[in-house]
Amino acid sequence: MKSYQIQKSLILSFYDEIEAANANSIAKVIRKFTKPDLQWYGVYPFNEQKGGDAVAEVFWIPFLSAWSNVQRRQDIFLAGTSEIDNADWVISMGHFMGLLDGNWLGLPASRKIAFLRYADFNCIKDGKIIRSSFFCDLIGLMHQLGLNPLPLQTGASFVYPGPRTHDGLLIEPQDQQESQKTLKLVNQMIGDLTDLNKNENDCPHPDLLKKTWHEDMIWYGPAGIGASYTIPRYQEQHQFPFRRGLKDKVFNGHICRFAEGNYAGFFGWPNLTNTPIGGFLGLPASNIAADMRVVDIYRREGEKLSENWVLIDLPWWLKQQGVDVLERTKKIINY
Repeated sequence: MKSYQIQKSLILSFYDEIEAANANSIAKVIRKFTKPDLQWYGVYPFNEQKGGDAVAEVFWIPFLSAWSNVQRRQDIFLAGTSEIDNADWVISMGHFMGLLDGNWLGLPASRKIAFLRYADFNCIKDGKIIRSSFFCDLIGLMHQLGLNPLPLQTGASFVYPGPRTHDGLLIEPQDQQESQKTLKLVNQMIGDLTDLNKNENDCPHPDLLKKTWHEDMIWYGPAGIGASYTIPRYQEQHQFPFRRGLKDKVFNGHICRFAEGNYAGFFGWPNLTNTPIGGFLGLPASNIAADMRVVDIYRREGEKLSENWVLIDLPWWLKQQGVDVLERTKKIINY
């Protein structure tokens, strides 16, 4: 059985040094742990960057200049070999918690505790990070500041908890058979969704979901969509609005997908392409095909999936259609 303890230890050390760093020292920390030609995939407005200095300049320096006393509060941590590229990856998911003491991305300082939900994927080769993706829920942060850039969401948005079982930090090696079982179930679920796209079945019977999901599933979606609990409410509050409001749904694949123990995760760049025909996010049709970058993290319980944490780069999806929610908010509140 292959062990990922070296990869896990590298990332945990990286995170410790990030937490101890400040805006002046963060670039040095990133250079220490990454290859010079690091490929970094960041959600809008951070975008793709090449090299650690660029990542520091675009994200970390502004972030650490605006946020004080930042803690990384991990809920899920796992490692494995991606079935997409046979490379070794480490996933971390949770929240950054800190004091929002300065303006950030045009959002006003609150001087209060704020949470930034994130998912971080790091690909490791020869003891260094060579590729990395960073997703965060900026609309979720806006909600905490009393800003609502989108119409009322169908689900519920809040500071999401970690796994119900409180066992998401897989610091120690996991049973490989359990890992394979989890990945097989996730791939079965992906196949079912792909078939829906091919058949253009936008309102599947709940029995389809029951093949791979527990009835009391929890789906923690991005702010703007929100979270849903149980299969019926998930279908009512996300699946049906999503499928009815979008056409020409194409699955583009993933950059990374693997499982460890009862947990699994993937991301794509982009995962999906679709065209809004009206209703999704409470918005009118644009008839413009737009790419969706998505992260999914899963927890399996027994023979079925039980919890799913999802981040979607909705600001990027909307920008492709001519709506920049960050710039629009910035101009209004700083008018």
